[in-house]
Amino acid sequence: MLIRRETEADAAAIRVVHDAAFAKPDAPGAETVESRLVGELRADGDLLPALSLVAELDGRVAGHVCCSHARIESTPGPVGLGPLGVLPELQSAGVGSALMHAVLAAADALEIPVVVLLGSPGYYSRFGFVLAAEHGITPSIPDWAPHFQVRPLTAYSAEFTGAFHYAPAFDRI
Repeated sequence: MLIRRETEADAAAIRVVHDAAFAKPDAPGAETVESRLVGELRADGDLLPALSLVAELDGRVAGHVCCSHARIESTPGPVGLGPLGVLPELQSAGVGSALMHAVLAAADALEIPVVVLLGSPGYYSRFGFVLAAEHGITPSIPDWAPHFQVRPLTAYSAEFTGAFHYAPAFDRI
């Protein structure tokens, strides 16, 4: 497996990954919210190219993860992680974990202070994520709190507290 930055040529394969990974049983093959989100983040210029990674396996894109611009209160610097998608037939085979380790390492190398996501604490705690409330960071939608998590990186400091705001595309989905 090769983890690498996405290229323009990967856009269609990335859509396929997210549409397959997040397909609704009653609408197989339909465009998913996650697929649309990646497209809108890219179109808005909020997708961070250095943090939009694909897992390539046997010459095909098997998974994708991305981060986008975000802010805590009015302070830029944090990033929002997501979506993370893996082709269904390759889930539980380490592709998602490899993507997570790679994107966190890349964010740390870029001196991103904190990565924020909305997801399962049971899954993401293995990558060092904790509930955001432990660091005084709150979601824009209070109902998210039980699943709203942060991963402080080397550049993190205690000044990053307050309300978190994803890139505008998240508000449109």
